[in-house]
Amino acid sequence: MTAAVVVTGLGVVAPTGLGVREHWSSTVRGASAIGPVTRFDAGRYPSKLAGEVPGFVPEDHLPSRLMPQTDHMTRLALVAADWAFQDAAVDPSKLPEYGVGVVTASSAGGFEFGHRELQNLWSLGPQYVSAYQSFAWFYAVNTGQVSIRHGLRGPGGVLVTEQAGGLDALGQARRQLRRGLPMVVAGAVDGSPCPWGWVAQLSSGGLSTSDDPRRAYLPFDAAAGGHVPGEGGALLVLESDESARARGVTRWYGRIDGYAATFDPPPGSGRPPNLLRAAQAALDDAEVGPEAVDVVFADASGTPDEDAAEADAVRRLFGPYGVPVTAPKTMTGRLSAGGAALDVATALLALREGVVPPTVNVSRPRPEYELDLVLAPRRTPLARALVLARGRGGFNAAMVVAGPRAETR
Repeated sequence: MTAAVVVTGLGVVAPTGLGVREHWSSTVRGASAIGPVTRFDAGRYPSKLAGEVPGFVPEDHLPSRLMPQTDHMTRLALVAADWAFQDAAVDPSKLPEYGVGVVTASSAGGFEFGHRELQNLWSLGPQYVSAYQSFAWFYAVNTGQVSIRHGLRGPGGVLVTEQAGGLDALGQARRQLRRGLPMVVAGAVDGSPCPWGWVAQLSSGGLSTSDDPRRAYLPFDAAAGGHVPGEGGALLVLESDESARARGVTRWYGRIDGYAATFDPPPGSGRPPNLLRAAQAALDDAEVGPEAVDVVFADASGTPDEDAAEADAVRRLFGPYGVPVTAPKTMTGRLSAGGAALDVATALLALREGVVPPTVNVSRPRPEYELDLVLAPRRTPLARALVLARGRGGFNAAMVVAGPRAETR
């Protein structure tokens, strides 16, 4: 029998708060963190709102030598990794040299760092470009910097599948654990809060242009008109249950029981999207049926066509109004690769506490979607959650997570 993959530590850096406690408190209260962009002047852009991580002072958490060589996202990721290890009661320096891997996901890398250095190149000349530009912008930089900081020499990797990346990173970590690696820190911290990154996000055509934080991001609503970007995410410590028990751990947040990924057919092919196939395959991997799922954490694109496609997949899998559906990312915005990882962390907390967090600001859910959309915190026994994610370009991912109330497979 394959050893169970358990989550023993969470590190959260999100617009809803720094750390697990602050994030969960804000989320379960339905406190939205979306507001005007402050990291740069967005006044000349059609989209002016974002979910920004509040109160983060990197010098309070990291040594000064790391400041010149790291992007804002990497600093957030390093702190998330520190907190995840602390939460798991793990001292990586006392583990086998090759016994811990790192797998992250990214859609932008260190975009803000790269934007600044290219600005120096254009305006001042090449002698003013930092030598750290050679790696600080790169998609894999968070994996590398977390590995270096903690001396982790186990298998590493990075997934670049946009919004689906957080699930894909956790899925890859699960594969490493099933091959015998004792522990992996995995997930994603992502975002691109700079003019260069903003233009890239605007090019998708999916950003909301509303200036009202309460009306800008309304997935599954009759007034849906795009999404709000955000920054942040979560890193998780994953272990085999054998590894956790060998460390003396007897309680954990939950298990990752199932995972699957699919790719959509080319636009114009006439074939349907493959989110439903990903969800069904994740359930098959978990060896459970739809009736075992107590809540769905939706991808929640916020654009009418994609909302309709996701609602169709959920309805076909569970039946009309067949399962509670929530999108707590309405409080943070869509965090690129970090969003799905944060959804998994939030789902594990929801399973532990027996509360489905709300989808905020949505007031007119489309009746034709036939979704049991959770609009206020709902207290109910929860054993399993299905987390869905879709990345720009056709990526789909689904993950089944089980909490303390779920029976052991």
